[in-house]
Amino acid sequence: MSIRWTDDHCHLGWDANEEVDADEVDAMVAEARAAGVERLVTVGTDALRSAEAVRAAARHPGVVWATVGLHPHEARHGLDGIVDLLDEAGPRQDLRSHGRSGRGSGDHVVVAVGECGLDYHYDHSPRPVQREMFAAQIALAHERDLALVIHTREAWDDTFAVLDAEGVPPLTVFHCFTGGVDEAKACLDRGGYLSFSGIVTFGSADDVRAAAALCPLERLLVETDSPYLAPVPYRGRPNRPALVPLVGAALADTMGVAVEAVAAATWANAERVYRLR
Repeated sequence: MSIRWTDDHCHLGWDANEEVDADEVDAMVAEARAAGVERLVTVGTDALRSAEAVRAAARHPGVVWATVGLHPHEARHGLDGIVDLLDEAGPRQDLRSHGRSGRGSGDHVVVAVGECGLDYHYDHSPRPVQREMFAAQIALAHERDLALVIHTREAWDDTFAVLDAEGVPPLTVFHCFTGGVDEAKACLDRGGYLSFSGIVTFGSADDVRAAAALCPLERLLVETDSPYLAPVPYRGRPNRPALVPLVGAALADTMGVAVEAVAAATWANAERVYRLR
């Protein structure tokens, strides 16, 4: 049986300064599928990018799904557009009744709230506002029965404090995990999933590899975070979902298991977390 991968976190067809090119998205999806990456979750970071993610998912039913969220960099802009998009997506349905694509008659393509969280490295939004918007999006994940996708950078203590105060959603993903063993244990103790990116291939990422080594297969996810963080040997170039197998192979080596085991586990975990059925 061929190896199947899910890229559980990518940003299809854009960088911070460019609009989405639909033809480029189509080409990236086709390239990914040819590489065995059969499912992609494209992630929103503000109202505009979330709407673009929804459109990309609607364009590729059964292959691409979307998240809707407000990145901590954008926290100062507020949640009005995010809530509107979630309202348009409609209530969560039991996707198991709609086949593998996860689509019902309403074409529900939104599978998570996020990415949201705290980023104290850049502080593009004031820290109190970041915490307020993070708490509000945790509440939205609870209210809408959606997974929560977390971005945290140099803010672990406050990330855990806000999560503990608001209640950790049952399906919570720590995207692009960059912590070490202690942070990994704290995430896992809260029921979270650890999603590893191309950073796991970087020579300087011993802490991340140590965290991956202790992560149970049933809590493991794999992502590109494209167009960022291309894995070795493509580091420094634009990333793309087709490179997920390189991240998966690095994880398998770090964990001391077969690539097939990582692919099967991350496929099943993405299906469980995002309800991609």
